[in-house]
Amino acid sequence: MDYLELINNALEQYLPESGDIVSQAMKYSVRNGGKRIRPMLALEFCAACGSDPRKALPFACAVEMIHTYSLIHDDLPCMDDDDYRRGKPSCHKAYGEANALLAGDALLTLAFETAVKADLPAENIVRAVKELSYSAGILGMVGGQVLDLQNENKALTLKELEQIHNLKTGELIRVACVLGCIAAGADDEKIKAAEEYAKGVGLTFQIIDDILDVTSDAETLGKPIGSDAENQKTTYVSLLGIEKSEEVAAQLTEKAKAALEVFNEETDSLKELADKLQTRKK
Repeated sequence: MDYLELINNALEQYLPESGDIVSQAMKYSVRNGGKRIRPMLALEFCAACGSDPRKALPFACAVEMIHTYSLIHDDLPCMDDDDYRRGKPSCHKAYGEANALLAGDALLTLAFETAVKADLPAENIVRAVKELSYSAGILGMVGGQVLDLQNENKALTLKELEQIHNLKTGELIRVACVLGCIAAGADDEKIKAAEEYAKGVGLTFQIIDDILDVTSDAETLGKPIGSDAENQKTTYVSLLGIEKSEEVAAQLTEKAKAALEVFNEETDSLKELADKLQTRKK
């Protein structure tokens, strides 16, 4: 089963048919590719729990919509002020700041409309929406962004840095894994294991991001590099150095893979994904 094709086809079905400029901006940003890591995780965990991964598609698409909205807003001049995303002009450069702001708002709203379309028992949908709301909100992704902004140009400890990234980056990865389990009707033991896996791959993802900001180039990454050092931002590399950061990423990856032992179904693809996130070059 080609999960990427499933996800992209489903996203097209859920995106608005309207041709107005904000709808165009929504489609532009969603269609701008990316790895689709979060929706992939939702489908993979649904399958790992012994269920048809297609059951998790509405949840998977909802997470991707929230992720895309967060990128649109992150790129705005009032936030990171980035002109490019994945090698293309960021949404506000292509459609203007106001339309980009509205496109992000609309994607966030559409995410919940999409999640409740899942063909699942009502209690599963309610639980999923609760998890998604928490993850995207002030105690989750938004809260991580708040901490990130508050701590600009400040020296952070490793614990403080991990707290920011567990929220800002890790929460949407966590909820993607959890939603896959909820779609399959999994028990709490499997949901807890999915959260452990998500914590490992989420922090690994951020550590590798920090490394690539130093070692890669703009053409490979599709976005400017060196901005962390330029902005005097505390990163895993600035605290630990590249070699130690790579060691920590490897340790987290092994812990993530170990968490998968509670699943009875095949989890090789989840292990492979964890390895790919640790060794990625873009």
